[in-house]
Amino acid sequence: MLMNKTLVQTLPSGPLDIIGDIHGEYEALCALLDVLGYAVDGTHPEGRRLVFVGDFCDRGPNSPAVIKMARDMIQAGRAYAVLGNHEINLLRDDPKAGSGWYFDQREESDQRDYEPFVRATADEKGPIKDFFLSLPLVLERDDIRIVHAAWLDECVDAVRSIPTTELLTAFDRWEEQALAQVAEEKLVETKAQEQIDWPYSLEDETHQPPLLKAHARLDVIEQNQNPIKILTSGIERETSTPFYTSGKWRFAERIPWWNDYDSPMPVVFGHYWRRVHEIDRSKVGKNDPDLFAGISPFAWHGKHRTALCIDYSVGGRWRARKDGEPLTKNFKLAALRWPEQSLVFDDGKRIKLEVGE
Repeated sequence: MLMNKTLVQTLPSGPLDIIGDIHGEYEALCALLDVLGYAVDGTHPEGRRLVFVGDFCDRGPNSPAVIKMARDMIQAGRAYAVLGNHEINLLRDDPKAGSGWYFDQREESDQRDYEPFVRATADEKGPIKDFFLSLPLVLERDDIRIVHAAWLDECVDAVRSIPTTELLTAFDRWEEQALAQVAEEKLVETKAQEQIDWPYSLEDETHQPPLLKAHARLDVIEQNQNPIKILTSGIERETSTPFYTSGKWRFAERIPWWNDYDSPMPVVFGHYWRRVHEIDRSKVGKNDPDLFAGISPFAWHGKHRTALCIDYSVGGRWRARKDGEPLTKNFKLAALRWPEQSLVFDDGKRIKLEVGE
């Protein structure tokens, strides 16, 4: 069992299977667990343990079932997990595209892309929040690190002693500090004027906005001054050209932080929609810069080849359903077997990781 209940926790010794973002794809999770040799309760004949890198929910057809399975395993001490940005959104009552399974205000608009999806009942919603508030942001031990989106030592240190139950309090404290800078630069007023000048919804893909500079500056300040946001959704910078991704026009782009990760300690994360082969990313609403261009999909990457993204875009299976394509063709759920350093996919494929790009 984990020895502490802070936002940075220590993993036990022994072999691990680290599973990437699931996004409500319950059948994919069941298939992957079967390939890995786990029973439905999370037990393994060789005593292996599961680790989830977050983003259990949204977009897929059965987020409640994914969460229940993971919660049962974690509460039984057979699995471990970190929070992702989609869990943070839920905890903060901040509905995004694909969260109609939980938020009533998204149910109708999400039908277009994500139908069918199982909705959480009123009785399930409270326990789901309680479960998420029991999870850390970081898992570590002396041979591996696990975070959802980005490892920065200063951000890990900033949350290290914060109890999991105080996650939202800490989040709001950093938000207030960021908003103080936003107010100093009068960005709220400027953003409001930009919204008047550009009257279309930023969720309307058919109307590309001009570069809204106050939107961009505000987004970067709110993102990069909050350690919880950095750990769960990465580092960002202002972009020169707006792009449409994850259901919204964006003015700030992600940074491949692993190119500056200067540690020999392996770090495993999800979040960034890696792919086993090239696909048209725009079909799943991903028009942001491709951070994995030129990188082998089966390689460690980063400055010292010690970083590994294991999100293989299973969150895009809604697109395959709409197009009538095989679900496992382009969008896969993966696990890293540690210390073996091999990848296992929900379709049964197994690949030994390459050392370099």
